[in-house]
Amino acid sequence: MPVFNVTASSRVGCIRANNEDMVLVGNQVIRDAEARMTFSDDDLNHLIIALADGMGGHSSGEVASADTIDNLKFYFGDLPVGMTEEMFMDSITNWHRSIHSIIDSKGCLEKRYARMGTTLVALACYEHHFYWMNCGDSRLYRLHAGELTQVTTDHSPLDPMGGHTNLINNCIGGGCQTSYIDIVPCDELVLSGDTLMLCSDGLNDMISDIEIRNLLNQGLDANDLCLAAEAAGGYDNVSVVVIRIE
Repeated sequence: MPVFNVTASSRVGCIRANNEDMVLVGNQVIRDAEARMTFSDDDLNHLIIALADGMGGHSSGEVASADTIDNLKFYFGDLPVGMTEEMFMDSITNWHRSIHSIIDSKGCLEKRYARMGTTLVALACYEHHFYWMNCGDSRLYRLHAGELTQVTTDHSPLDPMGGHTNLINNCIGGGCQTSYIDIVPCDELVLSGDTLMLCSDGLNDMISDIEIRNLLNQGLDANDLCLAAEAAGGYDNVSVVVIRIE
């Protein structure tokens, strides 16, 4: 079985007054902090690593990401053993429907939370199999043989030149009428010597994929990448999880 050496960091950046990102690694929730952990053997039988980037301004995005991460933490922790791949994926789809309804309802009931929402990107380890999931434009990358590839697809409209805009058309809450979550089995991505990285757009909007690749190839950790985004301007909150696989 692989060993996951994980570093995680979530920072407010240089411009924003508060941090609307939140990170989950196992049972540890991270905001305005950093962490370092190692997981192996039985840990990888039931482990969730997730990152949420809240939106809505002021406290609203902060609440949406926190509610989503907290809910996912307990939901995933309570999943029964012995589910098939199909059952596991169905359970995550059901969770997504539930948390989307919860976040949207909270926004309808309290004016200060109106249209608040959040992205979510995650790597789940269940019964020694691996799955990535994505809703929005936070990203999962893979560094393999020194080359960086974006694994997830941004849920954002295309610009006239064929690239993705900074807008998103899919999120949890946010008044999104057609919210969905991608769930993909990915055992083939978990190889010794590779690196997986989850990030909010506060990283990839500030530094290019080439720069991210170079920093990861230098062996730098999650907080180093966050600091690089801040050095480039830090216009948004920035959160990163780096998973070095042995």
